[in-house]
Amino acid sequence: MRFHTSSSLCLTLLLLAAGGAALAKKDEGPKPVPWSFAPLKRGSLPQVKDTAWPRTRIDYYILAKMEAAGLKPAPRAEERALQRRLSFDLTGLPPAEQGQGTASSWSQAVDATLRSPHYGERWARHWLDLARYTDQTPDWLDSTKYSYLYRDWVVQALNEDMPYDRFVLRQLATDFLPDCGPQDRVALGFIGLSPTYFKELQLPPEIIKTTVADEWEEHVDAIGRTFLGLTLACARCHDHKSDPISAQDYYALAGVFASVKLSELPTMKDEFWKPVAKARAEVAAMEKQMADLKKKKPKDMAEQAKKIETVIASIKTATPHYNMPMANAVEDAALYVVNKEKEHGTKLDYKMGMARDLELMKRGNPNDLGAAVPRRFLSMFPSKTGLPRKFTTGSGRLELAQAIVEDAAPLTARVIVNRVWKHHFGRGLVDTPSEFGNLGEAPTHPELLDDLAGRFMEHGWSLKWLHREILNSATWQQSSLAPASEQRDPENKLYARMLRRRLDWESWRDAILSATGQIDLKLGGPASSISAPANVRRSLYGASDRQDMDPMLRIHDVPDPGAHNPWRTETITPLQGLFALNSPFIQQQSAVLGKWAMEHRVESPPSDVGTPARSSGLDAKDMMSRVEDVYARLFGRAPSAREAEVAQAFLSGREKDGAAWAQYAQALLAGNEMLFVD
Repeated sequence: MRFHTSSSLCLTLLLLAAGGAALAKKDEGPKPVPWSFAPLKRGSLPQVKDTAWPRTRIDYYILAKMEAAGLKPAPRAEERALQRRLSFDLTGLPPAEQGQGTASSWSQAVDATLRSPHYGERWARHWLDLARYTDQTPDWLDSTKYSYLYRDWVVQALNEDMPYDRFVLRQLATDFLPDCGPQDRVALGFIGLSPTYFKELQLPPEIIKTTVADEWEEHVDAIGRTFLGLTLACARCHDHKSDPISAQDYYALAGVFASVKLSELPTMKDEFWKPVAKARAEVAAMEKQMADLKKKKPKDMAEQAKKIETVIASIKTATPHYNMPMANAVEDAALYVVNKEKEHGTKLDYKMGMARDLELMKRGNPNDLGAAVPRRFLSMFPSKTGLPRKFTTGSGRLELAQAIVEDAAPLTARVIVNRVWKHHFGRGLVDTPSEFGNLGEAPTHPELLDDLAGRFMEHGWSLKWLHREILNSATWQQSSLAPASEQRDPENKLYARMLRRRLDWESWRDAILSATGQIDLKLGGPASSISAPANVRRSLYGASDRQDMDPMLRIHDVPDPGAHNPWRTETITPLQGLFALNSPFIQQQSAVLGKWAMEHRVESPPSDVGTPARSSGLDAKDMMSRVEDVYARLFGRAPSAREAEVAQAFLSGREKDGAAWAQYAQALLAGNEMLFVD
């Protein structure tokens, strides 16, 4: 049986802190209210000495703290580095054209990159890490054959710059919105693809109730950390030990998820769905009949099986929309865990279309209940009435979403603004992006965070507006080379330079496929095995599996799709080095690039790279032209004199040797310049 990690971690910390007695203690007074719960504080821009440096409002807040600490900003990065940084930040791909731009056209370059359909793919990957997205679930669960529809919906929503408040509403309660129809149910994948745990229903209800309560906890935890940056699950067993979140608050929210059922729902109206449902039921009965035949093995089994297969094929052909895609969504249904009637074991009794309030579970134990807690929002975020918003529409998902983007709007805006900032800079203004409570880090620039969050809401919760504001700033355009800043501020809390950052696994693989010309940039559709030799699609479309993660993903720090992941852990391991040396993927792409380098037509003579060829004649000159073309294709620059010398030393005398070119290509593909962004 799988238990959610937040409960075990919380319990461990409590036991360590109080010698095992903490759970039995009563609340010891009010908790301090976190800074993040306060309304936004908007003020005038801070005064700075270097008035020529700022380009956007962001720069005034950053520069003021720099100057107070005696630091100066790093110079603006060279154009090639900025183009590469911009392209990877927004699309996860290398620049399509490695040209030299000008500072005056920078904002136009930002706008053009934001219009790329690959922007949605890149930022969907960040969101899917938070949403615990998976393509495949353990075999005891219902099908997730169409889970990719939720992933594709996220990509489309981001490309269309759906306002973030609407983005939240759609994922929690799209089925309650009057302008949404059955085709929009795919947005409910945030909950519909939630992790679910194995339940052996031959066991008594007392045991199964704990597993079900763990699932509810997971859902509350994911909602709290993703949208509010709060660890609400800590209040399952007791009032939160550091934040003003009570156990009653927890069960008021958990009641929402006790009132939903994860279901596959049709993406067409009932008039189309009902005949499909009837046909699928008939086919399922016949397939069961086929399975029974195989067990009994009658003499005429082949003949009977052929007749059944013919009927199944005719039903599928005669039923319009038989292969209708299904949405991994939710339905409102109150869940009760009860004894089976007339036999041992447990029944999960769903009361369809109904909702329930949960009783407070003492110390988190579902078999030791207190009074029922009406479903409502957190008590620290009152609605316009002055009281926490009550949830009365079905399960309460709609009111929950509305409360997140209305009653808790300042916190919700701060959290998403900080997430976007962290992905652009490598560290957040709050460097605990899913912990905005008292246990998290305080913001390094609170005035800047509030200014950005306030203007983000004023600009219609537009994520693309937020990207433009950050990318057009002098802060983001700084060079990563700043020795004085590195020495005095190694963590870069003052942002006096940009951090040189390692690409995540998906961007690195996509960059390699782009460099070799093999990448398939088609958007959307079902996932496929990431390690399949023929798979050259973007890494976003590689299948994730909660039960059995592909080794290629596991060794490159791709997180567990069964958990909320606010950032990627970065490791350096021997397995990663061995992958770059020996994996079929790298060797295959190296061979492709090596063949291109050796066989493509050279259009112009080589430039002077500072090192004479060791071999005389056209072959040596032609070889260096090809080396220059490889560097231009991979890095958008010419090789340095030292790099040209190394290439000549390795390739001279083997200019027509395909294996030599493949080895040379592999050295470049596995090098740091492919893996890091300045």
